[in-house]
Amino acid sequence: MAHALTITTDLKNELLKFLKKNRSADLVTIYLAFIEEKYHVKPILFPREKTIYQSLDDLISKLEAQGKLWRETEITIQFGQQSVNEETKKIYICPFTGKVFGDNTHPNPQDAIYDWVSTCPENKERVGGLPAKRFFVSEDPEVIKNYISTRKSSIKKVVYSSAITGKLFNSKAAVIEDFKKNHIKELTLLEVQNQNRFQIDERFLQFIENHLTEDKIAEFVEALSKHTEFEPYLEKWVEAE
Repeated sequence: MAHALTITTDLKNELLKFLKKNRSADLVTIYLAFIEEKYHVKPILFPREKTIYQSLDDLISKLEAQGKLWRETEITIQFGQQSVNEETKKIYICPFTGKVFGDNTHPNPQDAIYDWVSTCPENKERVGGLPAKRFFVSEDPEVIKNYISTRKSSIKKVVYSSAITGKLFNSKAAVIEDFKKNHIKELTLLEVQNQNRFQIDERFLQFIENHLTEDKIAEFVEALSKHTEFEPYLEKWVEAE
């Protein structure tokens, strides 16, 4: 026999807090807030794929498994002193020689890198018969640091490029940090339920469908009725029903 649903003191306090803030909340709204709290659901919208996931961890695991989050990339760091210093915030790197242009050490670093790769003798890549204009960009201080010290010989180093922006980062952790900051949006379960612009990840949809049933909502009402603090709300919801 299934256990009757119980509402812990912590959950009760969270729900009361929610109801104080959202006085006109209906039964489904408070039930969704309860599910969110009870199961620690933190929905995430990934706008690039127009899809909502149950949590950031779910999304990151899926993207990593599909190779859609980061790629290993090898960069060359030229010998000699590069035009990069402690104030440099963004660099443009030639993938063929390691030549680098900084945002504060060149008046037009983007034009400079285009000119450089299109005439670089080491660039053997061709697009439509012309030299490829491919180059790396990085705003990661750890990557930039590599180019500040003077070197006696060129070295090769493995770094990570974002599969979304192509920008270079010193570590996978830095790619993931940038992803969290710039490429996702946090939502509430209610916002997920009330929207129809984005698709919902299959696993997450299954989770919502399993919990959003009349039986489960009735069980929730039963559990609430055991706490007198919810009486005024329950009366209002029953009338509305």
